[in-house]
Amino acid sequence: MKSYGNQFNLKKNFSYQSQKKSEKISLVHIKLIHQIFDTINISLLVLIFTLFFLSFDSQRKWSNTYKALSKTRSINNNLIDYISKTEEIYISELESLNTYRKTKPEDLIYLDKIAEKKESLFKKSFSSFIEGFSDSKYQRGY
Repeated sequence: MKSYGNQFNLKKNFSYQSQKKSEKISLVHIKLIHQIFDTINISLLVLIFTLFFLSFDSQRKWSNTYKALSKTRSINNNLIDYISKTEEIYISELESLNTYRKTKPEDLIYLDKIAEKKESLFKKSFSSFIEGFSDSKYQRGY
């Protein structure tokens, strides 16, 4: 009966050793799984930071583009204002053409040419000098 008991003990020892081996195997598997998850986490972090910086750069480029577009829009609005004012002036000129009639030679009044009086420079300056004395423009004294 002892042999039977020893066989039972062998089975117990065998199962304990196999359990110990399975624990070692499971520890190796767990370490491997942890390394895989760590690698995945690190690559996800690298991907997130890369995409973050790419989106940040894209946002900066879009901001610059938007700024240029808004300047262009304001310039266009100013041009539209100038064009509308110019059109308004041209339209008023065209409308005023209809109110005035074209003249004919019979409508014109001809004036005789008036002869210009030619005054000498000396006489002109002398008369202004005399007027200056009479207006007290030139005063004597301190």
